[in-house]
Amino acid sequence: MNDLEISPLREHTLPIISIIGRPNVGKSTLFNRLVRKRRAITDATPGVTRDPIPEKWLLGNHRVLLVDSGGVKLELEGLDGLVRNKSLGLLKHSDVIVLLMDCTEITPEDEELVEQLRPYSDKVILAVNKIDDPVRDDLVWNFHVFGFPKVIGISSAHGLGIDVLEEALLEMLHLEEIEETPEEEQSVKLAVLGKPNTGKSTLVNILTGSNTSIVSDIPGTTRDVIKGDFLYKGTRYTVLDTAGIRRKSKVDEDVEYYSVNRAIGAIDDADVVVLMIDAITGLVDQDKKIAQLIVRKGKGVVLVLNKIDLLQGMANELQAVKDRARFLFPILNFAPIVPISAKENSDITKLLDVVWQVYQQLNKRIDTAQFNTMLRSWSESYQPVRGSSGHFKVYYGTQVSTSPVKFLFFVNRKEGFPVQYVQYLKNAIRRDLGFPYIPITIELKERRRNTPEMKL
Repeated sequence: MNDLEISPLREHTLPIISIIGRPNVGKSTLFNRLVRKRRAITDATPGVTRDPIPEKWLLGNHRVLLVDSGGVKLELEGLDGLVRNKSLGLLKHSDVIVLLMDCTEITPEDEELVEQLRPYSDKVILAVNKIDDPVRDDLVWNFHVFGFPKVIGISSAHGLGIDVLEEALLEMLHLEEIEETPEEEQSVKLAVLGKPNTGKSTLVNILTGSNTSIVSDIPGTTRDVIKGDFLYKGTRYTVLDTAGIRRKSKVDEDVEYYSVNRAIGAIDDADVVVLMIDAITGLVDQDKKIAQLIVRKGKGVVLVLNKIDLLQGMANELQAVKDRARFLFPILNFAPIVPISAKENSDITKLLDVVWQVYQQLNKRIDTAQFNTMLRSWSESYQPVRGSSGHFKVYYGTQVSTSPVKFLFFVNRKEGFPVQYVQYLKNAIRRDLGFPYIPITIELKERRRNTPEMKL
């Protein structure tokens, strides 16, 4: 892959504000409070947040990058070391660090973290959380002992003191609040979905040119939806790394339940879904359910066969994998299939070229006059069958929306209208009007009696 083709966007022009703290001090609650949406998963279970979660945020109508981070622990097990390194790695890159502590106790982990932040004290705001009522106001004084010049009492759960925190952030960044809201940046949004361990985070790290997402063989490593940006052939893309989606019977903890729901919710935020499939283990029932959801929402989808580097090299082996995917995925018979190896960084640009084609088709609009000219041709080639009450007729049609792509046909009778003829029209639209790679929705509407008939 040519490094010049994919350019990671690390938002160097945006000030970076990172929220740092030990587990369970309320970092994700504060993060959600500031960005004004439930972006990060919040739960009483320690260590819920693992990957740093960046989100563009308007602070006084200035664009900044706010980053939630995993809790920094002293005693490490499992992924704790990777989470700790990711969180502490934010310190040198941040313009402001919000050190979050719990007003009810100071632990050895807090004290260790304070020492880690000493070299960065000129850009630290110590936010003392859980000041939920005036009785706790005096507890803030206990935290001045650490010597940080800015100490602010807040309640991230109830919103108390948040305005003071925002004013302090503006001051630290040498910014003044402005009235004009900047225009939203446009980008092609990709959601990377699939079952656990299909290589989703590896692909996202390649596209964003970073190690934002923790890569591990442990199922369920990714929990929150992780965002990253990159440029490809002059177009800006936002990629969403999601939790691996497993069957309900396999989801045995509340945190994973929320993770899976966030992953499914990413379909709504995406223009195109990259559905990752392990070329070795193949498809599972959960993949089919995801596919049905994607089609129902009218989103573009690309089937990505990952780990082709692990195939045995037998003749026609890759084609057999593709054929099996087509056989098991009849609902996605229109979706392009792209084999890649994320681990070997192979065919990634080919995947992005296909994603762009799908995106273009999702946003394509057909002129009504041109559409009805084609409809006459299709009707001459194949007429609807006769029903018990006479012939079914299609009078005319029009495209009513893009992304999702939807067409409306006016007919003489909706009830009993032949399903096979609707499929015929759908296939004709794909073939003749340039929509081969996307889901298409067709709606039927009975023509009003006083509407003139368009002869086909």
